[in-house]
This record gives sequence, C-alpha cells and structure tokens, in this order.
Amino acid sequence: MLEFEEYKVKLGGLKPKLQALGEALKLDEAKKELSELEAETEKDGFWDDLENSQKVMKQIKWQKAKCDGYKKLETDFDDLYTICEMALEENDDSLLDELKSGFTSFEEKLEEANLTTLLSGEYDSCGAMISLHAGAGGTEAQDWAQMLYRMYQRWAERHGFDFKVLDYLDGEEAGLKSATVAIDGENAYGYLKSENGIHRLVRISPFDSSGRRHTSFAAVEVMPQIEDEGAIEIRPDDLKVDTYRSSGAGGQHVNKTESAIRITHIPSGIVVSCQTERSQHQNRDYAMSMLRSRLAEIKERQHLERVEDIKGVQMKIEWGSQIRSYVFMPYTLAKDHRTNYENGNISAVMDGDIDGFINAYLSMNAGK
Repeated sequence: MLEFEEYKVKLGGLKPKLQALGEALKLDEAKKELSELEAETEKDGFWDDLENSQKVMKQIKWQKAKCDGYKKLETDFDDLYTICEMALEENDDSLLDELKSGFTSFEEKLEEANLTTLLSGEYDSCGAMISLHAGAGGTEAQDWAQMLYRMYQRWAERHGFDFKVLDYLDGEEAGLKSATVAIDGENAYGYLKSENGIHRLVRISPFDSSGRRHTSFAAVEVMPQIEDEGAIEIRPDDLKVDTYRSSGAGGQHVNKTESAIRITHIPSGIVVSCQTERSQHQNRDYAMSMLRSRLAEIKERQHLERVEDIKGVQMKIEWGSQIRSYVFMPYTLAKDHRTNYENGNISAVMDGDIDGFINAYLSMNAGK
C-alpha cells in the first residue's frame, strides 16, 4: 500500500499548481463575461450582424471551454484522491493500475492547461502556417528539412490538429527544398511560434560513403492563420500574381496542371506560392491566406501599426544563427539555445515530442 501513500503525496504536491491555474485563468471574470455574452445572444437582431455574432459565439465557446476544462481537472483530481483514500481504507491493491494511468493523464492535462495560460499574443489562439526551407548543402540539408517536416506532422497528430500541405518542392535526390503546411487547431500558432528560426543538425550522414559527420541547417517560419480577411488589408495593386505548372517529383504532394499560383507582395518583396490543389482558384485562396499570415506575423514581431511598413526579412540559414541544435553523433541531444532546455531522447523529439521546448520558451517570455 506504500504506492498509494506515495501517490497521495504526489497529488498533494499538485494541488497548489491546480489552484494557481484557477487563479491564472481568472475564472470569476470568465464566468461573468460568459454570462454577459450569452445575454447578448438573446437580444433582438443579434443574428442580423453575422460578423459580430460569429465573434461573440467564438468567445462564448472559448470561455465555456476554459471553465469546463478547469472543472474537469478539479473532478479528476478529486477522483484520484478518493481512489487513494479508498484503497488505503480497504487495503485494496486492485485500484493501483487505474490510479497510475489516471495520475499520468491528469499530470499531462494540468501541464497543458498551465501552458495555455501563457498564450496572450494577438494571434496566439489562431491556427499556424509553417514554411520550411533547406539550407545550403544539397541533399543533406534537404533531408534534414524533411525530417523537421515529419516532426511537426507528428506533433500535430499528438495534439489532434489537422495538418494540410499547401506547397511542397521535392529535393533533387531526397528530402525537400521547401514546403508550407497549415496546422489547424486552437492555439496552434501560440504554441508553434517558438519554432520560428534556424534549426541545426549534427549527424553521421547516410549520404556520405565515408561515414563522416555533417552539419546541416534548415529554416522554419511560423505564421498565424488569419481567417478574417479584413484583419490584414492587402491592396490588389500591391500584388503580382503568376501561374505556372507544378514542379518536382512529389506526386503525393502536387498536381501537374497549370494551376499553381505564385503571389508577390510588391511593397515587402514577400513571395508565397501554392501548388497542391487542382483548382487554380483554391491555390490562389490558400496563397492569399499564406500572404496574410506572413504579413501578420511580421507586423506582430516588429510591433508595426501598418502593413505598409513591413519590409521583407531574410533569415540567414547558417552557423551562428540557429535557435536549436539536434545532435545524433557522438551523443544524442536536442538543445534550445534561447532557453537552454534540452532533451536527450532525440528519437522522441523527432517523433514530435517538442512540448518541453515550447513550454520553456513560453515560460521564458511570459513576463516580457
């Protein structure tokens, strides 16, 4: 029965964290706002203004999820504590497996809920768009870019988010030269904005017959998905639109018709493209969404008031500019150079286990 006593102590240690979460969520304010919003929906003419009604309903959904989520955590905590007490009173070991799995699940949910309280940026609740670009080095760098692509795909799957390919250019022999994907889910941008920057890989190259160690770089750009077209105003006169035939060997990613779209935002020099849909119209819609997202991300990062002030930003994909290093040889380690957070289980990291890096980054920036 010693294990039940240990879990009872562990739960006692988590209770202050649960209470601190409740304070951080400002539940009294949330409940008051929820009541006011629900009252607003009952007013005459509420549905006449569709844009406003949609915003209100989205806020209601968000506040309900916040309150219900915390209530569920409280219930889970009480259930686990009750299991401990029942087992100790009745000297019943049969509840141990249920307690172990329940505690692990509760701990993960509490950590995730604490992480969401650190998301306060204007676009943090939005979905995310990620663009990956292989650095210099040919096949080696292109393979590394594809490994990162898979890492984010696995991360999205872990969180139940949708992962959609918008643009994909295959590498010459292996990997990819560049790709843009949409990860759709609440707070996806808030989580993934920490991934923006240069990622460095050190390993024994599978493409080097001499078995030498290689260093490769890839750039990751993270942008918020902007659903409201009016949120980022783009003048048609500022755009140059080109159509072309999809390129590369990537049959599963692209089609071969003249439907690919490339849009250049003339004032900033930003270029976006989409080639994964068969319809030119769909590709244009996705490309415009990508452009709005990129402009919004730069506008937020540079604290600009006007989109017109945005100038194109070019990241140097090279040594000294990396945010994170992934070492496969002579030891295994993934280390973030901004937070110093590290994980020695490189296989898990490449399989999408990057929440530790995200949490460390958000915690570091919480007070800024």
